[in-house]
Amino acid sequence: MAQQTYLSREGIESLEKELQELKTKKRQEIAKRLQEAKDLGDLSENAEYFEAKEAQSFNENRISELQGLLKNAVTIEASNKEDNVGMGSKVEVKSDNGTEMFRIVGSAEANPQEGKISNESPLGRAFLGRKIGEEIEINTPGGINKYKIIKIER
Repeated sequence: MAQQTYLSREGIESLEKELQELKTKKRQEIAKRLQEAKDLGDLSENAEYFEAKEAQSFNENRISELQGLLKNAVTIEASNKEDNVGMGSKVEVKSDNGTEMFRIVGSAEANPQEGKISNESPLGRAFLGRKIGEEIEINTPGGINKYKIIKIER
């Protein structure tokens, strides 16, 4: 049995959009590049042809990857428990770095630069099930980081 992928509705929509673009627009662009390279003649020393074939391989691998993710996707539904952090929750915390906002998402959707942290990450695991006012200490390679939950949104 394949491993489940936890995604928000927005994450599923984003992956479906990317998949559609790769299967249509990107495939057409690559097919055009391949034809143009073939029209140049000798393929044995044709750098454009090899680059287009590499792009085609990458595109088809990404399509396969996305199809697998979507096939095994489980939609994250925000919990009705307003007082606990769960999958899909937005968590506002206070730390030594000031106030930060995180959203708990599945690992396939995680993007720390956007504040989306995986439920499988040390920080995500530490927040799950916690309530407003709770303080959490996380041991990281850089030392111990302290967080206090000040707000939970769905």
